[in-house]
Amino acid sequence: MPSHDKIDDRILRHLTHDGRITNQALSDAVGLSPSATLRRVQAMEAMGLIKGYRAVIDPEKAGIGFTAYIAVGLNDHTKAGQESFEQAVATAPEVRECHNITGNVEYLLRVEARDLIAYKHFHTEVLGVLPQVARLTTYVVMGSPKDERG
Repeated sequence: MPSHDKIDDRILRHLTHDGRITNQALSDAVGLSPSATLRRVQAMEAMGLIKGYRAVIDPEKAGIGFTAYIAVGLNDHTKAGQESFEQAVATAPEVRECHNITGNVEYLLRVEARDLIAYKHFHTEVLGVLPQVARLTTYVVMGSPKDERG
């Protein structure tokens, strides 16, 4: 895959901050002509470096009052056990991110729920009944002073 340069990095930073920025504004910000900027963006899209564009949702306005990270330890460390767990969480709308990690546990989930009661239901009735799950540790998000997820 072709590499990208410092100008591409600047374009990516601007698009990460505002995916709806106009090509004209983007070209002004990075110091290129609009046509050169558009060619670079299209090239990065074509090579898969830019995978898509998303709306950033205000959790409070969307009715999300509870966010937590859950460290998940499995009792089945086989490939089949991991795949089965991944399939189960892929269908759970509360799970916004699922990361296979190294360390004392196998997965880290970012979970969003309406409130603590909805989270408890998810924790007990969805994750708690999965046969591969050995232990769950919840880390409740108190605030997010920096969050650059798009």
